[in-house]
Amino acid sequence: MNKEERVLRLSRELDGQWTLPILLSLDEKGGRFTPLQNKLDIAPSRLSANLKKMVSDGLLIHLTPQERRHPLLPEYVLTEKGQLHRQAARAVQLSEEQIGHGRLSDKTWGMPILLTLSFEHGRFQEIRQSLDGITPRILSMRLQEFHNDRLICKQLLEEPRPSFLYQLEAQVQRPVHQLSIDLASLV
Repeated sequence: MNKEERVLRLSRELDGQWTLPILLSLDEKGGRFTPLQNKLDIAPSRLSANLKKMVSDGLLIHLTPQERRHPLLPEYVLTEKGQLHRQAARAVQLSEEQIGHGRLSDKTWGMPILLTLSFEHGRFQEIRQSLDGITPRILSMRLQEFHNDRLICKQLLEEPRPSFLYQLEAQVQRPVHQLSIDLASLV
């Protein structure tokens, strides 16, 4: 797997409404369920489901009360992989702030699509081939949303057959390129 594929895979693993906020809310020593729930203002069932997924993905370790030995010690601790993902989450957060269009990582496939465009895969099929598992429908929807939000531009190409070429808008290029550099340094 080349660096571009690893960067896209890492950005895909950070997708989702709660992955970044949870990673960014955990401190170096970890965290407990109730303070996390209060800090994030998230429903207990949603937080529980996300934490279970993060444990199964190898980002967190869940410590039982017997393993913690004290009720105030963390219930969830970042693994080495989780710490790497936390650094990546900080890079994504910084790029989202620089872009200024809210949390783009909230949307499924949001950041991976922007990163793919920064790697100069501009045609629909090129983007789709770079993002293993994306459906044509979700790709089409995200590209249209990003075009409407003026994050990307699309240009009609006549040759060899009519198709669109998608590119990052000028104000988005620098933050997304920097994000790709930051993520590449972590993988």
